Amino acid sequence: MKKIYCLSTCSTCSRILDEIAAEKKGFTLQDIKTEKITPAQLDEMKDKAGSYEALFSRRALKYKELGLKDKQLTEKDYRRLILEEYTFLKRPVALVGGKIFVGSEKKTVEALKGAV
Repeated sequence: MKKIYCLSTCSTCSRILDEIAAEKKGFTLQDIKTEKITPAQLDEMKDKAGSYEALFSRRALKYKELGLKDKQLTEKDYRRLILEEYTFLKRPVALVGGKIFVGSEKKTVEALKGAV
């Protein structure tokens, strides 16, 4: 399975999708704003990433708005927050052949390119 969870309005996601030519390589794209992540999908991502925290974006505007940086969050909190608010998912998340690639760091994008 080749799937990418992304945000169609995110310029970083668009750039990465262009770099790996996602549509040409047979990826299924899920815009997390218009098609919410299901609990089962998030649990699958967590199983591959090792934790919900690894999938959580601290760059989301609501992270500061809700004062989350001052709170001690648990795995349960990370899961709940990602399911409640799509912007808390670190993007993009790509699933390729049993592996997961989370975020837009250069080394992650390079590893993703190597996997496709």
